[in-house]
Amino acid sequence: MVCRIALVLVALAGVAYAGPARWEQLPMPPAMPQAASHGHVETGGAQIYYATYGTRGEPVILLHGGMGNADHFGFQVPALADRFRVIVIDSRGHGRSTLANSKLTYHAMADDVIAVMDALQLPAAAIVGWSDGGEIALDLAIHHPDRVSKLFVFGANYDARGTKPRKQSSATFNAYAAKCRSDFAKLAKNPKSYEATVGALLPVWRDPRLFTKDQLRSIKAPTLVADGDHDEIIALDQVKEMATLIPNARLVVFENTSHFALWQDPTAFNAALVDFLGP
Repeated sequence: MVCRIALVLVALAGVAYAGPARWEQLPMPPAMPQAASHGHVETGGAQIYYATYGTRGEPVILLHGGMGNADHFGFQVPALADRFRVIVIDSRGHGRSTLANSKLTYHAMADDVIAVMDALQLPAAAIVGWSDGGEIALDLAIHHPDRVSKLFVFGANYDARGTKPRKQSSATFNAYAAKCRSDFAKLAKNPKSYEATVGALLPVWRDPRLFTKDQLRSIKAPTLVADGDHDEIIALDQVKEMATLIPNARLVVFENTSHFALWQDPTAFNAALVDFLGP
């Protein structure tokens, strides 16, 4: 019996047990560095939070995903702040920004970005948007073309065909949702307003009419369209199509990552970002 057990243990020692793939994991971003400045801009009945990092270089605005907040760019800000003037914004109803009583839309949140740019006296900036932030970025490039110098869109689609059917939630999205709720409780002026923001966003998420092909063709800014090859909710085929519809656009697909590539592979994500934003 002892010999048999020993043989089994030796055999098991030679077996390699693969853990979850990178796209199935969700490493959390580190804490943000010290901001150079921060504050709120009042617009459209809401107070919109912003923070700036770095004081030299061209301005770059980072727009987070749905129910997230500006601190979700903890991997990206240190990689950018030495080269650019980085501005992060909490979208309306998210993080430290308030919701107001008006209807929530991507266009309204894009107007909030313009209000922050006006307050900071930024005639134009490179816009980096992830997920919902990507939709806001597209809206800015379409409706405020002179304010967008470059456009980096990650994990976003342009109509309902670009959304994958979700039969069940994934472990990554469950972890993301838990972080968003926890962050909201710490950051929001009224932590009890979390459900109100979710309720305001549901019609936005379910609206099949985001942008038309002609609107995408009208975008003037140099553009990079990106996604993870295992995105849980966005159809990669539509991301690739967007890169053909938008003039002067190129495509980057991050391997073995999902909707959360900026957390799962920040080295590759940041390298693509810096390369695109650089002179």
